[in-house]
Amino acid sequence: MSETKRGVVLCYTGNGKGKSTAAFGLAIRSLGHGKNICIIQFIKSTDIKIGEREIFKKLGVEMYQMGAGFTNVRDIDMHKKGIEDAWSLAKSKINSGEYDLVILDEINNVFAIDRFSVEEIISIDECINTFNNRPDRTNIVITGRNAPKEIMDFADLVTVCEEKKHYFNSGRKAEKGIEY
Repeated sequence: MSETKRGVVLCYTGNGKGKSTAAFGLAIRSLGHGKNICIIQFIKSTDIKIGEREIFKKLGVEMYQMGAGFTNVRDIDMHKKGIEDAWSLAKSKINSGEYDLVILDEINNVFAIDRFSVEEIISIDECINTFNNRPDRTNIVITGRNAPKEIMDFADLVTVCEEKKHYFNSGRKAEKGIEY
């Protein structure tokens, strides 16, 4: 008789590239083992055709882009609604017991928003409580810059992606297949 192991909470944060990429690589690995996966993006909107959405659709992975895009270029109410809807969906997917892996892409970025009170929509305590009370089989990945200390303390693994050099600083723009 095998014992059910409790899933883990993984946090990829920092100012360097690779946070979402690491999470999506983990999704591919899990998919290779027949795992059920759900990805919810808190900031990215459907306005941008991103490569990962296209391939995950072909692979049968649920992926939801719930955000309004960059937080400095859209209406505050759009951002609030996107975050509220994303968090509601995230709680539902996490608590359903249907998923082996739930990725909350860019949720850490949400906690760093200063244009409005994020705590009115999602609190760090509610987030940790949701993670803590998840079904045993559910692993959670959270990504984004500026992960709150409380979330990093709670997570089972924290990886900080550190930028040493970035081609954006020399004026190069985002490129298909690399940034999106």
